[in-house]
Amino acid sequence: MTQQELFLQATADFGQIKDESLFTQYLNDFTDVKAGKPLAVFRPKSTEQVSAIMRACTEYGVKVVVQGGLTGLAGGATVQDDEVIINLGQMNQLVEFDEIGGTLCVEAGMVLENVCQLVESKDWYFPLDLGARGSCTIGGNVSTNAGGNRVLRYGTTRELVMGIEVVMPDGTVINMLRQLIKNNTGLDLKHIFIGSEGRYGIITKVMLRLFPKPQRRYSALLAMNSFAQITSLLKFARSTLPQLSSFEVMWKNYISVAAEVTENAIPFDGAYEYYVLIEIEGADNPQLEADFQAFLEKTIEQEFADDAIIPQNISQSQALWVLRDASAESMRARAPCLAFDIGIALKDMEQFIDEVEAAIAKAYPEIECQLFGHLGDGNLHLTTARMNEKDYIPVEELVYKIVEKYNGSITAEHGIGVIKKPFLHYSRSDEELKLMEQIRQLLNPHNTLNNGRVID
Repeated sequence: MTQQELFLQATADFGQIKDESLFTQYLNDFTDVKAGKPLAVFRPKSTEQVSAIMRACTEYGVKVVVQGGLTGLAGGATVQDDEVIINLGQMNQLVEFDEIGGTLCVEAGMVLENVCQLVESKDWYFPLDLGARGSCTIGGNVSTNAGGNRVLRYGTTRELVMGIEVVMPDGTVINMLRQLIKNNTGLDLKHIFIGSEGRYGIITKVMLRLFPKPQRRYSALLAMNSFAQITSLLKFARSTLPQLSSFEVMWKNYISVAAEVTENAIPFDGAYEYYVLIEIEGADNPQLEADFQAFLEKTIEQEFADDAIIPQNISQSQALWVLRDASAESMRARAPCLAFDIGIALKDMEQFIDEVEAAIAKAYPEIECQLFGHLGDGNLHLTTARMNEKDYIPVEELVYKIVEKYNGSITAEHGIGVIKKPFLHYSRSDEELKLMEQIRQLLNPHNTLNNGRVID
């Protein structure tokens, strides 16, 4: 028997899908990266099964790709030829809920939206929020250090994780599921695995930090015609609204398409160049609403914004967020396209955008740009739409060279995967890349896990 046949025989009882016609749903993430043919697909139900599968993979020299909700935008979860797929979707159970201290331990396959609903039913709050909330998994969020809409107040996923359980490439299980905010007992090993996209180990359980559930939430859509107004507004909001949770900016070229694909009217009839969606959250106190109203009045008086839409109920507020969350639909409506996820210092943002748009217009006049972003944390999303696929790599090179010029990041929250791996040197030095590779050689010496992703 071949090594592959021996592997399949040894792992027959570990959640292996036998019917190859069912493989299709596990081949791709949310990108158009070409999928290979998997050797096998596993849907384990326990850490013990994951550990056993990894021991067998190491013994028989089989490569593995790890999957969560398949919502990634970097191609990291798309299977390559002869890889084994480990999809953690069935590991979706509650492990422990500390309703006194405010911590939650869940398996990695629990969907983010389910995590949020679970804790809110007990008057707690998990603030991570992003467009794929209904299908992305908490393990995927942690392995990519997801960002989202509330980083401005709560930080990235890294700041929301207290502990993890990890299965190493050789099957060893490392339990780091601690419930402590303060713990100075040497190197905090969980951070090696958070954001490393499964290259060093498989996250199977997560201990999350919770917050008291906000009782009220208020939002407003502000419009303006200059980028300087946006930066002034952000500074003013930070200084006067301690409850500020979101500061989302949409350019006219994005919100016009978002309105089209969601069949909504363009706010303010598209009369402005920029649209800022602000949200605060806090206690059910009349003073919270009064403070927000006073903030909006001063914003207009001081000309940080030219106009405002103030929702009068939850449904009107949700209608504004529908536009902000329509990025995936907007991309599909103008495909083929590239989705850039860039980190740029706010002081350089306007100049960076002007330079990128001018360079694209000069070299590729047929391309349509869409811009939106979490500007409170310097995260800009640029979609280059209506492209020719042959121009993908040249356009990426063009954009990332300008990113490097401004000492920015080629990915603020989506991750590297396979799509951005060739461009990682634009954001990381040779010394940094070498160190990351040395860590991989130590922890994943046979390249068993997620081979070809992120780093060599």
